[in-house]
Amino acid sequence: MNLANHIVKHLNANPETMTDFLKTLVLHESPSKDQESQTRILGVMSAELNKLGYFTQYVSGKETGGYLYARPLVRQKNTPFQLVIGHCDTVWDLHTLRKMPVTMKDGTMTGPGVYDMKAGLTQLIFALKTINELSLPVALTPLILINSDEEIGSRESTRMIQRLAKISDRAFVLEPPLGLEGKLKTARKGLGRFTITAIGKAAHAGLDPGKGVNAIVELSHQIQQLYAMNDFEKGITVNIGMIQGGISPNVVAPESKAIVDVRVLNQKDGESITKKIYGLKPSIPNIELKIEGGIGRPPMERTPRNQKLWQFAKAKGSLMGLDLDQGIAGGGSDGNTTSQFTATLDGLGTTGDGAHAAYEHIILEKLPERTALLIQLLISDTVDNELKKGK
Repeated sequence: MNLANHIVKHLNANPETMTDFLKTLVLHESPSKDQESQTRILGVMSAELNKLGYFTQYVSGKETGGYLYARPLVRQKNTPFQLVIGHCDTVWDLHTLRKMPVTMKDGTMTGPGVYDMKAGLTQLIFALKTINELSLPVALTPLILINSDEEIGSRESTRMIQRLAKISDRAFVLEPPLGLEGKLKTARKGLGRFTITAIGKAAHAGLDPGKGVNAIVELSHQIQQLYAMNDFEKGITVNIGMIQGGISPNVVAPESKAIVDVRVLNQKDGESITKKIYGLKPSIPNIELKIEGGIGRPPMERTPRNQKLWQFAKAKGSLMGLDLDQGIAGGGSDGNTTSQFTATLDGLGTTGDGAHAAYEHIILEKLPERTALLIQLLISDTVDNELKKGK
């Protein structure tokens, strides 16, 4: 029996322990904007990491629940670092469990955040636990970052993620894989948010309409230009997701605003679409156009170093009978950030479906399987040293 199968056998010997821990995490509801709930669940993770011989440091946030940083108490000298990233926040409000309880049926577990991504956090704890129990040597020292603001853009944790990525030879992101095929995420679209504000002049719509300049009408022209920037073949999407404006039906609207979501597959397209948006000009005289925003999360591209790490993972998966595939995610994650500085592999969580949806679930038999894959990646050195040198 090879080591990979030995790890799988060890994890499958007592799968209910993993399931029980995952259930505990899901029962700790943790909406992104509820700081108190984040403190509680990060406390659970910190306690488990302490048991496993890790130093932990909780850094509170100003507007979020902050993040948890962890590293081994004992580190072999001169070993390089590897970064492991997860998030504990979910998109679900408190008390969602009342209408969406944790259930286990037909080989699945459902519940708010079970797929995105408390299963990934469970994998992390049991991967480290198994490494200890089997006395497996780890070639690269794990650095762990669990944040509480990933679902709202990682605004307060990104700086720390960047710092850790810069000193790490590789980064593993515990986001869920793509779909029921369980594809690992080797590329992600970059994400941008822009606000377009048209400023006109108010006037009475009945008495003096000619004295007004209608900002809503101007915005309607801008929306058409924004929509024309879509290029689905290139993976460029420009979505006008929110609009607002006006004061009253009987007043010429003095101001109108649109909030725009932009997604791109590569940095070049991000720069190009940003330039186009900032190049918008008023269509109506006496209108001021105010443009704000930009690409907040750069794309995670299939760079040579990222593809080397993917091939490395695929080879490790084959040792345990996994025929892994790769895919592109339309949404962003902290992998978009780490990919700018080090080799990154995303989607290492547990196979399932329904992220951010009422049918969110994981396939229970995949939980130990994907944990075993994570263990193999954590304990193995890469084939060569080109990962860090590559682009």
